[in-house]
Amino acid sequence: MEPQVMEPVSLAAIGAGLAVIGAGIGIGRIGDSAMEAIARQPEAYSKIQLAMIIAAALIEGATLFAIVVALL
Repeated sequence: MEPQVMEPVSLAAIGAGLAVIGAGIGIGRIGDSAMEAIARQPEAYSKIQLAMIIAAALIEGATLFAIVVALL
């Protein structure tokens, strides 16, 4: 009996799924840290929000790139 081998399409789907999960975790941690920072220093709200949005956008861009690479 031969061992089963996963198809490349299945491996690509797993890779894309892991990329999305990683992005969700990363953005969740950014949001958590930003809310904690705002609670500690409310006067810095606008600076913290800007940094959070930029970081989330960078994570989303890297995730999109990872999904495209996984599916190619």
